[in-house]
Amino acid sequence: MSKALYFQRKATTQFTCQYDSRFSYCLYIPESYDEREEPCSLAVIVHGSMRNAQQYRDAFIDFAEAHHTIILAPLFPGGITEPWEVDSYKFVRVQDTRFDEVLLAMVDEISQQYRVASDRFFLHGFSGGGQFVHRFYYLHPERLLGLSIGAPGNVTDLDRSKPWYLGVGDYQEKIGKPLPLSKMQSVPVLMTVGSEDLETWMINDEDAPFWLDGFKELGNTRVERLRALRDSFRREGISVRYEELPGIAHEGFKVLPAVKDFFSQILQNR
Repeated sequence: MSKALYFQRKATTQFTCQYDSRFSYCLYIPESYDEREEPCSLAVIVHGSMRNAQQYRDAFIDFAEAHHTIILAPLFPGGITEPWEVDSYKFVRVQDTRFDEVLLAMVDEISQQYRVASDRFFLHGFSGGGQFVHRFYYLHPERLLGLSIGAPGNVTDLDRSKPWYLGVGDYQEKIGKPLPLSKMQSVPVLMTVGSEDLETWMINDEDAPFWLDGFKELGNTRVERLRALRDSFRREGISVRYEELPGIAHEGFKVLPAVKDFFSQILQNR
């Protein structure tokens, strides 16, 4: 194996996104990749505020090997929109930065390098990643094979009476296209949160740069807010598998068995 190929197999090194070099990603390429001709499935795993992208990538190695799936773990660094900020990627489109387009560019890049079915992919995020993935879903549901939303601190529900980031009332004005509800309804959705995920100091910080007063209307805890998001999805005809996991607090790696089971079932039913 050549040196270049060595760094492009199994748990890869960190690669700069050619579309925008402020961002990078790492991959896991299953051992079956060089043994089988058919394209791999793709699962994108989005980190939370601590940016532990490689740890999340590693946590999905067993899934990758079992299901002939490439794992893509993007890194959205802090300090993108202003020094020391950590939240901008969670809101997907901030100022002139389009974090959704950065992620899609990463997907395009790896599709040029690997045999991967990149037209539709799995997407999971927990905490800050959970904020990112459900807002990405509102923008690009046609790209998703399945969506897993884990314990987001603040949510954008499908309320047409509220403005964007709180709801979707002015979605077309802000995004430039109608809300793609029919496409959203075709995506299987999982929501997970620990039953003990009840701390509020971080998610109710009214001095946070992207805070909106309406966030509290959906509840004070991540559990309450995810229940509200679930209910808003179901009102709009979106099927949601909701799992409130007993004995778990804000612990992203402990919800992963439920996520892997959800994605596995989708693959088995295709």
